[in-house]
Amino acid sequence: MNPPFRPAPGSAVRDLASRIRRLPPSCGPVRLVGVDGHAGSGKTTFAEQLAVALGGAPVLRLDDIATHDELFGWTGRLLDQVIEPLAHGRTAHYAPYDWRARHFGPPRPLPPAPVVLVEGVGAGRRALRPHLALLLWMELPREEAWARGRSRDGEEQREFWNGWVPAERRHFADDPSRPFADLLVRQREKGYEVTPGPGGPVGPDQPLTQGDEPPAVC
Repeated sequence: MNPPFRPAPGSAVRDLASRIRRLPPSCGPVRLVGVDGHAGSGKTTFAEQLAVALGGAPVLRLDDIATHDELFGWTGRLLDQVIEPLAHGRTAHYAPYDWRARHFGPPRPLPPAPVVLVEGVGAGRRALRPHLALLLWMELPREEAWARGRSRDGEEQREFWNGWVPAERRHFADDPSRPFADLLVRQREKGYEVTPGPGGPVGPDQPLTQGDEPPAVC
């Protein structure tokens, strides 16, 4: 079986990876980076490219931590299974949730790598922010993101989305992430644009504006 195709990261992603490497550790020896945004906003694809640019950084997907019964009530499990061991320089072990079988699978290791990406809705929630070296927000309006997600998942997941949308609304109303984002990530026709977020500045390099497309000509 051929490995999945992962396009080479563009210059904005490579520049962001270089910036992340220079950040101080935030969770024991780990630079924990959150990639948050509305469902369907492109978090997974972006995190994959950023992980490649970081030389194969591990990616923890919050879809593996959440469950049907706990779409957002997984904070304690994440802190116990992942954050606590990483903070002490130990390999974490978490049990990924199987969304089809509706039960947890066998434990999966997550080593205390120099950079670990946490990708998913709620990656910038208040309980996790103290452990993050950087919080990225995928800048796409929620209605547009949800429409993309529904189209991606098809009719099979319509009932799930009908429950997800109000749950996500409630989550971000009570525990917003975007106001605390250090950087905003916008997907362009070619690559990404990374700009300062509401929670910046971050580090001595600010201001930061990086994109993979040529600037518009007025």
